[in-house]
Amino acid sequence: MESDSAMVAFPLLTTPIESNYRACTIPYRFPSDNPRKATPTEIAWIDLFRNSIPSFKKRAESDTTVVDAPTKAEKFAQRYADILDDIKKDPESHGGPPDCILLCRLREQVLRELGFRDIFKKVKDEENTKAISLFPEVVRLNDDIEDGGKRLENLVRGIFAGNIFDLGSAQAVIFVDNSGADVVLGILPFARELLKRGTQVVLAANDLPSINDVTYPELIEIISKLKDESGKLIGVDTSKLLIANSGNDLPVIDLTRVSQELAYLASDADLVILEGMVKCAADYDLGCFCVLCSDLILVDQLLATKIFGFFICILQGRGIETNLYAQFKCDSLKIGMVKHPEVAQFLGGRLYDCVFKYNEVL
Repeated sequence: MESDSAMVAFPLLTTPIESNYRACTIPYRFPSDNPRKATPTEIAWIDLFRNSIPSFKKRAESDTTVVDAPTKAEKFAQRYADILDDIKKDPESHGGPPDCILLCRLREQVLRELGFRDIFKKVKDEENTKAISLFPEVVRLNDDIEDGGKRLENLVRGIFAGNIFDLGSAQAVIFVDNSGADVVLGILPFARELLKRGTQVVLAANDLPSINDVTYPELIEIISKLKDESGKLIGVDTSKLLIANSGNDLPVIDLTRVSQELAYLASDADLVILEGMVKCAADYDLGCFCVLCSDLILVDQLLATKIFGFFICILQGRGIETNLYAQFKCDSLKIGMVKHPEVAQFLGGRLYDCVFKYNEVL
């Protein structure tokens, strides 16, 4: 975070944080493992990040804001590949042992050192423009559902229906993820419904660009474009809608390090929502299994389509890869989609299964 403000722990994490929270869902290694030898899980994830290098290189090559971008993109690819090779040989190198956050941070560090600030900027702008044009129709279709419970069920089916959570006077903190359809057609219609019910909503977005995640300044711009001349969001008052800079600069998040601004705004919240999506998936695969709320819920992609404004999205990591088992002092909801075979195997599900995990604090 480019700020002099110190990062603090998210105030709603269950204490003591040291024994109750770790920003990594899948155990990469155990205390009995040889600290000088990469574990099979570490190797699998290192290889996964290595396989993503060509796509990041291609994005970097086309970044018109960077002088001699193709040459620097090649340097990025080589440097990051060398770092991953080093970690595979010695897991304790480069600040290891590795986990998802470290591997992401090292990638962003190399990109920024070479002058690449936001290699997904062009695609984010294009997706935001398209999604903003569709927002009124998505909201209208949902508003046409007269029954309030069914409207909410249409937005997040099977999670909040049936008075699982009293939304009448709540405060909700929502960690948003990707630009485009994800935030505009998925999260914002849901946030608007909460506002209609009198809920104060805090939307927390990244401080700095990382892949196609929406940033704090971008989210402010998107919402300003969606508001009408009276400052309303398709007829809904936005005086209780707050936008916060999370302090994060990665596609995953460590909740022991958030901005003081977010910590202050979230201190009295009744609900935390961690959401992580990346891009639209083309194929439907029905018949996934489903477990009742308070446990892991994997539902079919058609259901995700109904929930997220006719778009199916793939998880990036806030909800699953780093915080699926995070414990909070208030109710929480983790939403995402399994995009890695390693995660699917660990969860006992399948690739592209949607995950909805609701935890109620009694």
